Order: sequence, then structure tokens, then C-alpha cells
Amino acid sequence: MMIEGLFVYVVIILVALFGYLVHSLSGSGAVAAALVGISIYIGYEIEGLIVLGVFFGTSTLWSKYKREKKRDLTEKVEKGDRRDWIQVFANGGIAALISICYAFSGWSSLVYLFLISLAAANSDTWASEIGSLSKRAPFFILSFKRVEKGTSGAVSLLGTCAALAGSFVIGYIGYLLFEPIHFYSLLFVTLFGFLGNLFDTLLGATIQVVYRCSVCSIKTERTLHCGITTVKEKGWTFFNNDVVNVTAIILSTVIGGIAVQLFLT
Repeated sequence: MMIEGLFVYVVIILVALFGYLVHSLSGSGAVAAALVGISIYIGYEIEGLIVLGVFFGTSTLWSKYKREKKRDLTEKVEKGDRRDWIQVFANGGIAALISICYAFSGWSSLVYLFLISLAAANSDTWASEIGSLSKRAPFFILSFKRVEKGTSGAVSLLGTCAALAGSFVIGYIGYLLFEPIHFYSLLFVTLFGFLGNLFDTLLGATIQVVYRCSVCSIKTERTLHCGITTVKEKGWTFFNNDVVNVTAIILSTVIGGIAVQLFLT
């Protein structure tokens, strides 16, 4: 058993290294991904790693898909598709923490929270990566007016469908792998994972920080653009995209966990 565990740890590290080599992860992101993977294996063993692998694999796939069509959006977002340690922990850190808690407590209901947290992360990633390929401009969630692609708080029909599909995929994999997960809990995971994407959109529209470049006038998440410091236009300074992501995941996971206790246990 000890040899098997060591083998799995080596595989996790090699997968993180592979992510670095194919430019899906930065150096710090690869280290963080390995730590997240090891933490999840400690709690949920191979089954947990499969779920994590589905999230990481599909997220990487969609970020690379039709990359040239998304090039204009890179001027708006704070970071590119090469994830650093902050992005890795923002998306997978909650699942890793839940896994460690399960390893020490053995509380079976934590598997719902584990799946919901990854479903929320997957839902948001699919919405962003697939939704940006929509042929029509998205709607701003507060005004329902069409805005430029890449605007925080904007939604499209394609992105919304992708968000629901991304959440369902994680729920369905959990349904196949984990004994406590039955059909109704699959629906719960899908619903609250999708809710995480809605929280992300709402936070992005209201309190996520947005800057404006005084040279080209573009609205962006970056603090530097055109070689100069950008000017804050709205939002809370510390509430950047990574903080929005982790906040949305926490909210959906906590609310989903309460719902699970009320209706499924």
C-alpha cells in the first residue's frame, strides 16, 4: 500500500510537470497543482484524482481550443491561460481542503462539498472559455445591455449552457465513482456547481475591480497596460478575478452543503 501511494505521488508530480511543459501551468502553478493533487489523494484517493483530472483536463482543453479567436480577450483579463499558484489554489484549493478534512474526520457527507467545489470551478471555466466563442456580444447581468466579450459580469446563452454542462460533467463523474452519490445528489451537485458560476458572474458585475488604460481607454483587469499603470474605474481593489473565483466557490459549496444536510442526509 505504501509503495502504491508513493507511485501515485510520483504520477501526480509528473502530471504537474507535464502541465508546466505544455504551458498550462507556470512553475509556481505546477507546484501548487502537485500539492492540490496530493491533498485530494490523501482524502479521496484515486476517485478524487479522477474528478480533479477531469476538471484540469477539460479546463486545459477548452483554454487551448480556438485560442487564436480569444487573443483579443487577453488584453482584458489579468492573466493568460497559463495558471499560476494563485489561480490553482483559487480553483482547486477548497476541494483540497475538504479532502484533508475528510481524511481526518471520515465524514461521508463531505464528498458532496468536494464535488460541488470542483463543479463550481469547472462551471465557471467552461462558461469563460466556451462563452467567449459566442458569435454575439454578451449581456451585462445588471443592465441586460450588450457589452464587449470578456467584460466581468457578462453572460451569453452559449456560456450559460457551457456552465451548466461543466457542472454536470463533474457531478456525473462523481455519480459514477462515489457510492453516496445517487441520481438526486447528482442533480444537487450540478445545481450548486452552476450556482457557483452565477455567484462568480454577480460578483464580477458588482465588486470585482476593473481598471482603465489612460492610453488606449480599454477596460481591463490588469494594473499595467500600454506600459503604464492603469486607473481604477470601479470595484474593490483587492477583489480581483482570483478572489472572485474562490469566493464564488466557497459560497456555492457552503450553501450546497447546507442543502445537502437538509434534504439528502
